[in-house]
Amino acid sequence: MAAATLRALLEQSIDYAGMFPPCALELGPALTNQAGYVRLDDSWMLNAFVLPAGQFDAARQFLSEFDPGHPLRISALGTKTENATAFREALEEAHTAIRSFAAHNVDLISISQLEMFLPADADSSLLKEAQSILGSLPTFWEAPAERAEQTIALLAEHNSNADHPTFGYKMRTGGVTADAFPTSAQIAPALVAPATHQVPIKFTAGLHHPLRHYRDEVQTKMHGFLNVLGAAVLAAEHKWNAEQTVSMLEDEDARSFLFDDEFFAWRNWRIDIRRLKDRRRFVTTFGSCSFEEPREDLRALKLL
Repeated sequence: MAAATLRALLEQSIDYAGMFPPCALELGPALTNQAGYVRLDDSWMLNAFVLPAGQFDAARQFLSEFDPGHPLRISALGTKTENATAFREALEEAHTAIRSFAAHNVDLISISQLEMFLPADADSSLLKEAQSILGSLPTFWEAPAERAEQTIALLAEHNSNADHPTFGYKMRTGGVTADAFPTSAQIAPALVAPATHQVPIKFTAGLHHPLRHYRDEVQTKMHGFLNVLGAAVLAAEHKWNAEQTVSMLEDEDARSFLFDDEFFAWRNWRIDIRRLKDRRRFVTTFGSCSFEEPREDLRALKLL
């Protein structure tokens, strides 16, 4: 049985992205996997199924695999665009698809959030337009690591002026090639800044495994989800700077991480379970094309 603090750190933390590389499953098999995962004892770690808005109609034929007790929870993925004009069109299309899909089979599906790339020319007025379209739907806007702090500041400004602050930042933490992985020094400011501004953050790609380590298939070191989620939580709790955050992101020793029913600790830094749950409101989920690898690795570390 998982320690209470491990459960608090990982509860509903994995957005299953089976349709995306490296797994790259077809829609049918990926949804069949999701239907099985929501019925597992480990389903407490599972959040939403990442589904491109353009695939909503195709997904209807697989809804019979779900039931009201085990519904399909969706993280809708909008189209990536290069500029504000194309972004507006793509956002309208995504919103129309979301409204149409959500209106049918309300007992079987729920759309919990939207993920979408934010073009470089986005500004506060564009975010205000987006809010008027999306209403209260939680949305995570992706921007590359070099634009992380700028984007987070923009989102924080918007949230401070909104009636319902629902915008968060989405950070890409890997891919299928070595050059797709940002360095720890690039990730760290993106963990420190949301803590300062209280902007929700989620992660995508490259976080299949609990701890940072070298992987032959990508010829580089992959970031660990315990490193990333843990560093985000502890950075917020203890007001870490980027240098301290890098130290945790690069720790490959499982003995540095301690989980029990009262505290989560990394080396000499710790957070109690109540504060950990509070911090998780802003450190949300990570997308993974596998729901099995994270669980297998946690079992290998004797954490599950």
